[in-house]
Amino acid sequence: MLELLADPQIWIAFATLTALELVLGIDNIIFIAILVDKLPPEKREFARKLGLFIAMFMRIGLLLILSWIIGLTAPIFTIFGNEISGRDLVLIAGGLFLLWKSVGEIHQSMEGIEGGASSAVKSTMTAVILQIMLVDLVFSLDSIITAVGMVDEVAVMIAAVITSVGLMMVFAGPIGRFVSAHPTIKMLALSFLVVVAVVLIAEGFDNHVPKGYIYSAMAFSVVVEMLNIRMRKRAAQPVHLHSPYSADAADGIPDKQV
Repeated sequence: MLELLADPQIWIAFATLTALELVLGIDNIIFIAILVDKLPPEKREFARKLGLFIAMFMRIGLLLILSWIIGLTAPIFTIFGNEISGRDLVLIAGGLFLLWKSVGEIHQSMEGIEGGASSAVKSTMTAVILQIMLVDLVFSLDSIITAVGMVDEVAVMIAAVITSVGLMMVFAGPIGRFVSAHPTIKMLALSFLVVVAVVLIAEGFDNHVPKGYIYSAMAFSVVVEMLNIRMRKRAAQPVHLHSPYSADAADGIPDKQV
């Protein structure tokens, strides 16, 4: 262990892998932020931290069964000339779930029923955590397979995962609250998740799409929208989205429709 700590190459690999885990965790943070909005405000922070804890332990667990992870890349069957492996099936299933969830959230926000009358208010802590676990599995599998190709030492991978999740916990709360408070940013986030879902499905069919292009486009969109928000600060109130949860509506007091 001391030899690992004294090796500068190990520290470089650790820093690189931590940065990679943070980048790959952006979509995870956004998805958790969208999901916890379905819960009462007092439960959101707990659900957010629990979701990230689950993500950390799932990634560490996957690292401890690397032989099984590597085995998932072996072809199972062929469809339309593409060899489909266990990893591909997980990516396709996860992409379809993320696509269904994101499009459903966009519909609920733009055309759904407001507050307590919405069927979305029936979401419980258990339902939200189970959905987070499902998408965590997809994102974790993808990032772990990437990590295996970069670093040989499992201890370095585990340290990078723990560090990256710790940093995510620091920033996830402010990011989640910011997304919830700005309707246009929330729509951008949901649109980003739709794109990520399509990319997951494409990669399941062995069509690799460089994620750098996606993250760059998303970052550019966010920067432009941040400028718009700053310009609108003293203007009229921003557009109001239909929230799946309303504290007033839950108390039996219907929200004012906008």
